[in-house]
Amino acid sequence: MALRVLEVTSKKLLDVFIRLQAKIHQNDPNWITPLDMERRALLDPAQNPYFEHAKAKYWLAEKDGKFVGRISAQIDEMAIKERGEPVGHFGMFACENDPDIAKTLLETAENWLREQGMTKVQGPMNLSINQEVGLMVEGFDTPSMMLMPHDQPYLQQMIKDAGYQTAVNMLAYIRDADTLFPDSLRKLAERNSGGKVVLRKLDMKRYTQEIETIVSIFNEGWHTNWGFVPMTETEVKHMGKELRPIINPELTCFAEIDGEAAGFLVCVPDVNSMLHGLDGKLLPFGWAKLLWRMKVRGPTTARVMLMGVRKKYSAGLLGQFLPFRLIYFIEAYLKKSSIEQVEMGWILEDNKPIRRLIERVGGKAYKKYQVFEKLL
Repeated sequence: MALRVLEVTSKKLLDVFIRLQAKIHQNDPNWITPLDMERRALLDPAQNPYFEHAKAKYWLAEKDGKFVGRISAQIDEMAIKERGEPVGHFGMFACENDPDIAKTLLETAENWLREQGMTKVQGPMNLSINQEVGLMVEGFDTPSMMLMPHDQPYLQQMIKDAGYQTAVNMLAYIRDADTLFPDSLRKLAERNSGGKVVLRKLDMKRYTQEIETIVSIFNEGWHTNWGFVPMTETEVKHMGKELRPIINPELTCFAEIDGEAAGFLVCVPDVNSMLHGLDGKLLPFGWAKLLWRMKVRGPTTARVMLMGVRKKYSAGLLGQFLPFRLIYFIEAYLKKSSIEQVEMGWILEDNKPIRRLIERVGGKAYKKYQVFEKLL
C-alpha cells in the first residue's frame, strides 16, 4: 500500500500523534515517554499561550495500515517580527527508519508553509524557540532531561538528504553535583565586591513577581541570541504556573546590585528522570510512583534551564562574574540534596564565553543538537 499523509483533525488522531514517538522509540533504553497530558496541553491552542501569536498543523504518515511517522508545521508571528523575514518552522518530527517517510513528511510541512507565504523553514522546534529546540545528533547513550529533545540517530541524515543545511549547533553540558568549585573561582565567588552584590534565593511569597523579574532579565539579556523570541505576559504567567509544582527556591537565585535584580539562575529538578517507566500515564498508579520519586526518593538529576544577566551589567567586569557567583550560590544545597548530576544547556556552540564559564566549573559537553533550515 502506498504511503499516505493524514492531517490530524480529530481527538483520535491527536492521541495517535502524541503516542507515536514512544512507539518508534520502544527499543531505545534511554527513551522516556513524556506525560500524555503535558503533550496534549502543548499542542492545544486552548491551553498553550504560544497560539496567541502562532498557528500550527499536524500530520501523520500511514503505510500498510500502520502509522509510521508524524510532523508539525508552525508559523509564529512574533518570530517573524523579530527576524524580519517570513520564516516558518517544522517540529514534532519522528518516523521509522525509512527515507521516503521522512521526505514525504518534510515536504508536507514545507508545502503548507509555502502556501502561507513563508520563504524559509527552520526546525525542528517543538513548538517554539522557548520550548523544545533542535534535533539530538550526539548523546544517544543517556536519557534526555526535561524540555530537551531525544531523537533517533538516523533522522539527521534524512533531514540533510531532504535539502536542509545546519542553521545552528547547540550543546548541553553535564556536571557532577559533588564537583568541587575551583579554588580560584571560589575565592572570586565569595568576594564581597564592596557590598554591591547581594545573592538571595527565590521568595515563594512573591512568586509571581519573581517569575516576572526572571522573564524581564531573560527578554533583555537574551535579545541578541540566535532565534530569540520574547515571552508575552500570558506566556510568563503560564510558565510560572507550569514551574511552580517543581521549582525549588534553594536552586533558583538572584544577584542584586544596589537593590536591583541584575542576574538570575533557575535550576529545577529533572522531571524526566522521575517519569521513567510510567509510559506517559499517571493513571491508575503512575501518580503514586511519581509522587514517591519526587517527595521520598528525591530527584537525582537537575537542569539549569535559564540563566541571565541584565544587559547594562553584562559587559562590565562585575557582570561577567555574576554567573560564577550564581552557580556557587546553589552549590551548598546541591551537595546536601539527592541530586547527583546537573545539566546546563542548551548553549549555542559558538557562545565561547558561556562555554568557557561552564567548563571552568567542571561542566563537560555531553549532548549536541542541531537546528536545520531550508529555503522554500
